[in-house]
Amino acid sequence: MREGSLEAPTRRPLAWRDADFHDEARLDAELRRVFDICHGCRRCFNLCDSFPRLFDLVDAAGDAEVAGVASKDFGRVVDACTLCDMCFMTKCPYVPPHPFDVDFPHLMLRYRAVQFRKGEVGVIERQLTDTDRNGRLGGLVAPLANWATAAGNPLTRPIMEKLADVHREAPLPRYHGKTLMARAHDHRPEINRAAPAFGRKVAIFATCFANYNQPSIGEATLAVLARNGVDAEMVYPGCCGMPQLEHGDIAGVAAKAARIAAALAVWVDQGYDVITLVASCTLMMKTEWPLLLPDDANVRKLSQAVWEVSDYMVDIARTEGLADGLHPIEGGVAVHLACHARAQNVGPKAAEMLRLIPGTEVTVIERCSGHGGTWGVKTGNYPTAHRIAKPTAQQIVRSGKRHLVSECPLAAIHLNDALSRLGGDQPDIAPARHPIELLAQAYGL
Repeated sequence: MREGSLEAPTRRPLAWRDADFHDEARLDAELRRVFDICHGCRRCFNLCDSFPRLFDLVDAAGDAEVAGVASKDFGRVVDACTLCDMCFMTKCPYVPPHPFDVDFPHLMLRYRAVQFRKGEVGVIERQLTDTDRNGRLGGLVAPLANWATAAGNPLTRPIMEKLADVHREAPLPRYHGKTLMARAHDHRPEINRAAPAFGRKVAIFATCFANYNQPSIGEATLAVLARNGVDAEMVYPGCCGMPQLEHGDIAGVAAKAARIAAALAVWVDQGYDVITLVASCTLMMKTEWPLLLPDDANVRKLSQAVWEVSDYMVDIARTEGLADGLHPIEGGVAVHLACHARAQNVGPKAAEMLRLIPGTEVTVIERCSGHGGTWGVKTGNYPTAHRIAKPTAQQIVRSGKRHLVSECPLAAIHLNDALSRLGGDQPDIAPARHPIELLAQAYGL
């Protein structure tokens, strides 16, 4: 048996349809096998809170080690996992193809799938993951919804904390009365036919976040692509399912994957590339969907055709060259490298894209933002999320950059909050945005 592995990590399809997958005795045995390996290694001690919690449980058991930990306590370890994939991608030496076959995030997902099947995921938690319905309703009464969900609202947020387990101080996404899809329908920027990349065509997957919460990401993308001669269509068959995946609703995510992949495959068949506006959505389409539905031809086709928007712009720059007209971003840019962007294993494309802007200094911040999807806003998790984000915010300040970007909009919200809580004399840092918005600014769009 070799010690560790230098080979690239590979993942096996998730056997969620097998009866053994939801068998609690088999799950407990696998948890103990993997936890014993983790306990013997401890290389991941400084990642998320899952590992310190696990090691504390083992240490408290004394000589009995993992065997002495009660199965009921394993839930504490699972609850701290945000499915960021960083242990799998960057730390663990025992991931496949190593014979130990450790895939910690997917083991945590299996535990949550068992919980979900047993009905242990609360009704309100499930409702919070229905981003399409919530986005439509929030958009209808956007001013009221934004007032009610504003952090620190003394009338509504204590009630929200009690009923929905959302910490009263945690910042939440805002809603817009006009969706990105509606805006894209009403306004199509003129395509620059003289641009080097003229002739390319893309279907932009709007994502639930950009569609309902931050349309400016999609508007900036349309403008930048048009300036670079790219014919773009905004499409949105529905949410990618990442919120449901976090809660173990694997069958629900698989159904979404099959339906959305079929809709987007039509565009691929017409010669369109597909790009997404949020790193988590790209990761779902590239990695998670094919592992859930390995035999679905549309899912396989889409996984090979989808790009992160930053990655796509870098490809244009490398292949044809960007359109002229970029101007420096004064004060430089700190690029937060979001975990789901890192997990795609394509490199820091947002930083690479922004370095194409002449005269612009770019610094990469490779630390966790602490948000973890819906995890970081929960009442019991928000203090931990803030503790994790604090050194990241301090590193952003030390970078001395005027602008901050992240390919994860939720991370951007959380980092804005962390920066506001540092106290003392802080430099003037503009609120975090998506990298494509800064590229649009450099074009004067």
